[in-house]
Amino acid sequence: MTDLFPADRPVLYLAPMQDVTDLPFLKVIDPYGGADVYVTEYFRVHNDSRPSAWILRSIDENPTGRPIFAQMIGQDIEALVKTARQLLEHPVAGIDLNLGCPAPVVCKKEAGGGLLRNLPKVDSILGALRDAIPTRFTVKTRIGYHHHDEFPQLLEIFRKHAIDVLAIHGRTVEERYSTPVHPDCVKLAVETLSCPVIANGNVVDVATGLAYRQKSQAAGLMIGRGAIRNPWLFSQLRSAFAGEKPFEPGCRDLLGYVGRLYDELAAHTKTFDPLSHVQRMKKTMAFVTQGHDLDFEFRVRRAKTPEDFHSACRDHLDRDDPVPTAPQESSRVFCGFEDLLSAT
Repeated sequence: MTDLFPADRPVLYLAPMQDVTDLPFLKVIDPYGGADVYVTEYFRVHNDSRPSAWILRSIDENPTGRPIFAQMIGQDIEALVKTARQLLEHPVAGIDLNLGCPAPVVCKKEAGGGLLRNLPKVDSILGALRDAIPTRFTVKTRIGYHHHDEFPQLLEIFRKHAIDVLAIHGRTVEERYSTPVHPDCVKLAVETLSCPVIANGNVVDVATGLAYRQKSQAAGLMIGRGAIRNPWLFSQLRSAFAGEKPFEPGCRDLLGYVGRLYDELAAHTKTFDPLSHVQRMKKTMAFVTQGHDLDFEFRVRRAKTPEDFHSACRDHLDRDDPVPTAPQESSRVFCGFEDLLSAT
């Protein structure tokens, strides 16, 4: 697995985010520096499922030239094994299992983070997948369902099945996105497991990334929502790791990014509807607007037409000011994607 990792610095992953990390998003983010390793949004797996053609496009047409892992979510062992074998017929770097999604609709089905309430089932799934996957098999997890005291027992299961990489979102499922991460848990995994450990959760700028990595001693960082807001974050962290001054984007740079994202998502929509597209962009912009004037967020939320949307972006971003480094005041929580959906 280490052959995918840079020799001279921590590895940088783009986190899998449902309805975000698709082919158009990869096309947009990669020219800004991009990640070293990508993970698809999850393939939903159940007894009569087939791999989503839309998600497969991000693998088969991967525009980054960098490794991409196919992530699965589900709890049906036979279906997970079958789907893993189907996905291995595509140009993937390996298979990843989602044990971290905190969405209630997922957890109720005992999938994603919901599986962390049933560790014997996790043990069985990991054993079956490890036997079925001849290449790299990785896992993305939370540190427990109810409390982080559950994490040591979970680590023993991971060690038992010799997974190749463990990415850890340093919160429990119940904590969702509402608390600080627990870097001590990630550090415990680093000290316990022989495989590389990747730290994930609330890496929203260079400072949070460097601090998380230092406290956890992880082999790398996995960045999700922070990369939606700041596509330069990967290149900024590379510069910081090298002891160089990171690039500081201006508001006009951000305006260009928003425009590219708008156009790329529109180009990949089968039946383009301008009003629906604005609604799609508003979900992304809930992250982009954080840290800016609150009127920017308000106007984007109120936008109904493309003219409303672009006018709000130009009025707030067509200027020379630097992009705010942090997405929020220190007392605010960087909201999760599920929170975003309920807020718009």
